[in-house]
Amino acid sequence: MLESDGTTLCVIGAGPRGLSVVERVCANAAVTGQRTVLHLVDPYLRLGSRVWRVNQPPMLLMNTVASQVTMFTDESVTCEGPVSRGPSLYEWAKLLERLEPFVPYPPHVYEEAARLGPDSYPTRALYGRYLGWVFDRLVRTVPDHIAIEPHGTPAVAVRDEAGGTQTVTLANGTRLTDLDAVVLALGHVDMPLTGPEQELDAFAARHGLGYIPPGNPSEAPLDRIAPGERVALRGMGLNFFDHMALLTTGRGGSFVRERGTLRYRPSGDEPVLVAGSRRGVPYHARGENQKGATGRHHPLFLTEQVIARLRARRAAGEPVEFARDVWPLVDLEVRAVYYHALIAQERGRYDADVFLGEYVAAVGADPAGFAAVAAGADGGAAGSQAELRLLRGFGVADAWHWDWERVSRPYGDREFAGPADFHDWLLGHLREDVREAHRGNVRGPLKAALDVMRDLRNEVRLVVDHSGITGASYRDDLESWYTPLNAYVSIGPPLARIEEMAALIEAGVLRVVGPGMTVSPSAEGKAFVVSSPRVPGSEQEVSTLVEARLPQVDVRTTEDPLLRDLMTQGAARAYAIAGRTRDGDSHRTGGLAVTQKPYRLVEWSGTVHPRRFAFGIPTESVHWATAAGIRPGSDSVILGDADAIARACLAAGPAVRLARPVATVEGD
Repeated sequence: MLESDGTTLCVIGAGPRGLSVVERVCANAAVTGQRTVLHLVDPYLRLGSRVWRVNQPPMLLMNTVASQVTMFTDESVTCEGPVSRGPSLYEWAKLLERLEPFVPYPPHVYEEAARLGPDSYPTRALYGRYLGWVFDRLVRTVPDHIAIEPHGTPAVAVRDEAGGTQTVTLANGTRLTDLDAVVLALGHVDMPLTGPEQELDAFAARHGLGYIPPGNPSEAPLDRIAPGERVALRGMGLNFFDHMALLTTGRGGSFVRERGTLRYRPSGDEPVLVAGSRRGVPYHARGENQKGATGRHHPLFLTEQVIARLRARRAAGEPVEFARDVWPLVDLEVRAVYYHALIAQERGRYDADVFLGEYVAAVGADPAGFAAVAAGADGGAAGSQAELRLLRGFGVADAWHWDWERVSRPYGDREFAGPADFHDWLLGHLREDVREAHRGNVRGPLKAALDVMRDLRNEVRLVVDHSGITGASYRDDLESWYTPLNAYVSIGPPLARIEEMAALIEAGVLRVVGPGMTVSPSAEGKAFVVSSPRVPGSEQEVSTLVEARLPQVDVRTTEDPLLRDLMTQGAARAYAIAGRTRDGDSHRTGGLAVTQKPYRLVEWSGTVHPRRFAFGIPTESVHWATAAGIRPGSDSVILGDADAIARACLAAGPAVRLARPVATVEGD
C-alpha cells in the first residue's frame, strides 16, 4: 500500500459505474499529482462484477452492439476532468489477437472476439472480460503516486470516525480506515419477496411445486427443472429471453437454418415452456444498427433550451408533468423520424428532408396544437390538421400514419378463437418484427422511430431527474406508463432472439398464453394455472413458476447488508418527490436519496454527508434509467457523473476536510 498522507478513498462496487469512478479518480489524480490510495471493494472483482460475470453461460447476450459499449471518456463527454481515451468493447476485442501471448484467456474468449463485428451482440461474459481488462489496465498504468487496493469481500458497514474520516467494514472483518471519501456504486441488490411472491412461494412449498422469484437468470436454480416439466415464465422482457435460452440451447438444443427459416432441434432435456405477460407479446426486436458506434438522433423538439425552460418552471414552483409537458415532445421526435424515414423510403431523401423542415416549422408555429396530437385530442386540433395536411402533401396514405396504439398493443381489439388462433397471429407478428428489424434503425421507418426513445434517454433524464416533474406524475406517468413503454419498444433483444422464439413455438417447446396472463392455484392445489382472459381455452397447468424479471430495488426493504445498515443507523434515507403534486402528497420512492451532482448521500435527518456519495441503480427515482450503459461519442451522463464524483472525492482530502453542513435533499 502506498505510504502517504494524501487522499484515501473507497469505491464499493466494481460494475461499470464503480469502475468509471475509479478510472476518473486515476485520470484526475494523474494530472494533479495528488497522492491517492483507492480501495475498490467487490466480491466479484476478478470475475467482471456480479451481472457481467465471466463464468456465466455463453448463451446470455448483451442487448447493445459491441461498438456502442465503452468504459472511456472522449471529447463528447461534458466533464471537468481530463479525457482519457480507450478502446470500446469492439475495439478491445480486435486487440485480443495481439494480447493473446500476454493474457491467458480461455480459447472460447478469443474465438468470440475473432468473430465479433461492430454490430454484433457480445456475450455478457465477454463484457465481463472487458471490465476486468479495464481494471487491470488501470492497476498497471497508474503513476507511482496512485495506488489501487482491491478487496474481494462485500462491504457490510460504513461509519464516521473522529477527525472527519470514515471506516468501511468488510464481511470478513477487515476494516478500511482513515477514508476521506466513500462511494457507493452498488448495482442490482438483493430484495426480499413481496407479499404476493411470498404467497406463491409458500403455495409451491406446501404442494411440492417449484417457484423461482425475480432475479438474475444466470443465478436462478434452473437445474431443479426436470426435462419435459411444464414451466411458466411470467414476463416477456429481457429476462424472459435469458431464461428461454438457458432452458433450450442451455440444455443442449440447437437452432439450424433450413431453406431460410430458423428451426429448433430439441435435445430432449428441455422443459415445456409456457410464457405470458400483461402485454402478452415480447419486447420489440432491436433494429439492425445503421448508426455506427456514435450515431444518434439529435433532438428537434426536446432541445437544451426546452429542457432549461422546463427545469426553470419547476424551480419556480410550477408543477411540471410528464404526460402534459414532456411526452408530447417525445412523441413529436418519434413521429418526425418515422415520417422522414418513410418518405425517404418511398420518395427519396430530398423529399424526406423537405418534409422534415416543414414539419419542424409547423410545430414551431403551433406547438400546443401539435401537442394535442400526442395527447389524443380530437382531429379538430390545429396541430392535427397541420400534420394531416403535410402528410397528404407528401403522399403518406392514412394506413401508414403513426399509431401508438398499434405499436403498444399490436393485437388491438382482436378476439381470438383459441390458443391456435393466437399462436398463428403471434407467429405472424414475430416474423413481421424480424422483417422490420432487418430494415434497420435508420432506413427502416418503424425501428428508426422506436430507436429515438433510446436516443432520448439523456434528454428525458435531464428533465425528470431530481424532482424535475411532480411526484404524482413521476409515479403515474413515468414509472407506471412511460418506463414500461420505453422498455418494450426500445431496449428489446437482438432480432435473432425473436427468430428463436418463433422457432421454439413451431417446435412445440414454447407456448404463449396471451395478453393479461394470470396465475392462480389449481382447484386441487397441485399446480399453478396460467391463462389469458383474451384467449379462450388458454388455461395451462404448470409445476414450476419462474418470475422472468428483476426485482425492483427498494432501499427501504433491501436485503443488502450495507444499505440495510445505512438505513438502520439513519445514515441514508429513501427519496421523496414532493412539491405541488397533483394529489398534494409526496411520492415516496424506494430510491436512495442523494443531492444534485456529485450525488452526496442524504441522511435521515436531511443532513448532507460531504464525503459520502451514491451512484447507480439504488438511486433510481432520483435518476431515471440508471441501468443504461455507457455509449461512446454520446456525451454519456454516466461518465460525466463519474468524473464529478471522482473530483469531489479528491477534493475531500485531509487538507480540505469540512464541517458537515445541514441541507435538505431537493424535493423533500
